[in-house]
Amino acid sequence: MDLTPQQLLQFNGSDPSKPIYVAINGRIYDVTSGKSFYGPGGAYAMFAGKDASRALAKMSKNEEDVCADLDGLSEKEMGVLNDWVKKFEAKYPVVGRVVS
Repeated sequence: MDLTPQQLLQFNGSDPSKPIYVAINGRIYDVTSGKSFYGPGGAYAMFAGKDASRALAKMSKNEEDVCADLDGLSEKEMGVLNDWVKKFEAKYPVVGRVVS
């Protein structure tokens, strides 16, 4: 399934009848099983319905970091992002990709 960033926003947990998706590096993961983390009021709710690559790499919850832009990240931050990818791949199914 291909979703634009705008379409991905529909899966942010605000509609309980829809799954919750988080994208990393353009790959969309169904994180509905982690609803307590990614759903409304959850510690990582700001990532739901978005590509959170930069924020995860920087270990940041700042709104401006919740995006797909990897420009200027350090080697260490890219390593952190790769660790997150491994965690997500082990825990959540990939359901699609983000397209522009």
